[in-house]
Amino acid sequence: MQIIAETTQFNIPYPTAVAIGKFDGIHLGHQKLLHNILQQKEKGWKSTIFTFDPTPAEFFSGKKQKELMTKEEKRKYFAGMGIDYLIEFPLNAHTAATPPQDFAKKILCEKMNTHYITAGTDLSYGDKGLGDIELLQQLSREEKYRVEIVDKLCLNGREISSTYVREAVTCGDMELAATLLGRPYSVGGTVVHGNALGRTIDTPTANLIPPGEKLLPPNGVYVSETLFEGKRYQGMTNIGCKPTIGEKEIYGVETNLFDVELDLYGKNVEVFLYKHTRPERKFSGLEELTRQLALDKRNSRFFFTMNSQNTPS
Repeated sequence: MQIIAETTQFNIPYPTAVAIGKFDGIHLGHQKLLHNILQQKEKGWKSTIFTFDPTPAEFFSGKKQKELMTKEEKRKYFAGMGIDYLIEFPLNAHTAATPPQDFAKKILCEKMNTHYITAGTDLSYGDKGLGDIELLQQLSREEKYRVEIVDKLCLNGREISSTYVREAVTCGDMELAATLLGRPYSVGGTVVHGNALGRTIDTPTANLIPPGEKLLPPNGVYVSETLFEGKRYQGMTNIGCKPTIGEKEIYGVETNLFDVELDLYGKNVEVFLYKHTRPERKFSGLEELTRQLALDKRNSRFFFTMNSQNTPS
């Protein structure tokens, strides 16, 4: 996959099929867009993602937002799907003021050699966000591309959106988040050294310090699986600080893998969060903590036993 970022000076020499969107989280609605452009590869067209960096919400508010997927996570996902081009178009005062018609003609068509465009019904682009699907359709005959609109998917009477996923993750409803995403919510990163206390209480852990922009669910314990070198390992994960041992300055994602000992230090892993089992709490000491961790492990194993048909092997 070729990534075009931090520049407006580019030209794609091949005919392209383009999906336009924010792709925050890459939920089921976004996946319909990806499916559409991947289908067009049969015609010899390059599958292309067009998104903005930073997101319009972040640019216009001037405030950093926690992300369902970091830029690196999205790049990895798109590459795994077989996307040919990813355009992270720079959004700044100059590009945001582009007249919608110029944006469609000069960027989408001239720079990208677009033959096909797919987007959601709420697409907006150009100066003041006045560009929409209707304008793309009006220009399609003149510019010789086809437009396919993807209607919103709904769950529980509500449109599936990044906002919906964000709310689910924020309140710790990992089952709902997984339904909206079509996969469990995950946190990735490089395993770092902890204080090795877990080994002294028969609960060794792999520790991640997630990127600051990553949206994390509430502090507490989760049933989890860890993906490492193509294989998944069942376990349980604590998100937050370590209140029992007085290390409030250490905040991260700490995972105990069941029935396996792996040297993961310095390795990249991805932790899938299936269920929030309890909030984080402070215990009276290591003895009480050890008893609770044993109960957490039993609860997590029971989850995997009861959901063996629904969790990847």
